Amino acid sequence: MILFLEQFLAAVGLKIPTVFTYSSTRMMLAALTSLLLTIVLGPRVIRKLFELKTGQSIRVEDCPALIKLHEKKKETPTMGGILILFSMLVSLVIWMDLRSSFTLILAVTTVWLGLLGGMDDYLKMKHKNSKGLSGKKKLLLQMTLGGLIALYLYCPAVTESLHHGKWFPPPAAKEQVIALKKSDGKVDLVGIPLDTQQYMGRYYVPFYKDPVVVATGLGILVAACFTIFILTGTSNAVNLTDGLDGLAAGCLVMVAAVLGVFAFFSNNIEMARYLNIMYIEESGEIAIFLFAMIGACLGFLWYNGHPAQVFMGDTGSLALGGIIGICALLLRREVLLALAGGVFVAETLSVILQVGSYKLRNRKRIFLCTPLHHHFEFKGWPETKIVLRFWIISLILAIIGISSLKFQ
Repeated sequence: MILFLEQFLAAVGLKIPTVFTYSSTRMMLAALTSLLLTIVLGPRVIRKLFELKTGQSIRVEDCPALIKLHEKKKETPTMGGILILFSMLVSLVIWMDLRSSFTLILAVTTVWLGLLGGMDDYLKMKHKNSKGLSGKKKLLLQMTLGGLIALYLYCPAVTESLHHGKWFPPPAAKEQVIALKKSDGKVDLVGIPLDTQQYMGRYYVPFYKDPVVVATGLGILVAACFTIFILTGTSNAVNLTDGLDGLAAGCLVMVAAVLGVFAFFSNNIEMARYLNIMYIEESGEIAIFLFAMIGACLGFLWYNGHPAQVFMGDTGSLALGGIIGICALLLRREVLLALAGGVFVAETLSVILQVGSYKLRNRKRIFLCTPLHHHFEFKGWPETKIVLRFWIISLILAIIGISSLKFQ
């Protein structure tokens, strides 16, 4: 909206400072907007959720002892993700370019997965013994969203049908930049453009500047399936991690910061060339939304820190996980996401290994309880110590992820 306002005022002879149109400025303002909105609206939202009796359900089917460990949490309201997502969407409307395809994709992802998680939380609230939406239904709806986004990114016919004028053009990238010396001695920077399929079909790993895989032909179909897998996987990984006060929100802040830094530098043609990363037009919009997430999660931690006054529930965890997943896909940094989000990966792997061991080893378990944070609870670690140590691990992984910008 700020860009529309700047153009409108310019048309009537007025002018606002150009600094407000810079992506770096909008990143900071988006973070502040979502942070303040979350803190200011928090008490009202928590009070309303408490009135609706959206108490946290405690999972006991495979870990009955959890009901003793989390007895005090059962009356704490959930669905606090509404507060996070609302603040992020307000920041999106105010500070992002509403004509950018990245803005469209991120807005749709937020609303779609937010509604999915909200429906799941609502069913658990309405029917106290209900598990909410079945796993198959949630997975189907997540995969449907991933499939629609893959169609937009990889299918030229769909992309062109949605591309009208300047509204929602397909994302673009430039693989490299060539310096051409003009006759007057000045240097001009010329980009080598990639079409949408070429851009989305390139896969990078940290600490290595060239793409390790370039999908072409039938490989594009595999890449589209990979898009679905990443979005679905990260959405559920964050959902699994959201089990202790402040755990998921704190880790999300660090992962979003890493991806936000990459998005910001990818938006600058000279910095992208200097750092040997792909220049992606309008990726600054991704950075703005990621910083809006950082602000909203920090504001949420104001109320979600131990002892938590509210939980984000599936409303928040499914959506926020999907958002960092789609951001990594748009930036071509899926492996970086796995590195910076190592806590989410470890939590998910613990569940997979536990289920596999239970089925294949005659009901023998590897961990005392999963996801992984519950294993340490059963070992006697205080909740605050588990959260703090997981945050430290997440911070270390985030630093390693950002350092890959230089060491490649």
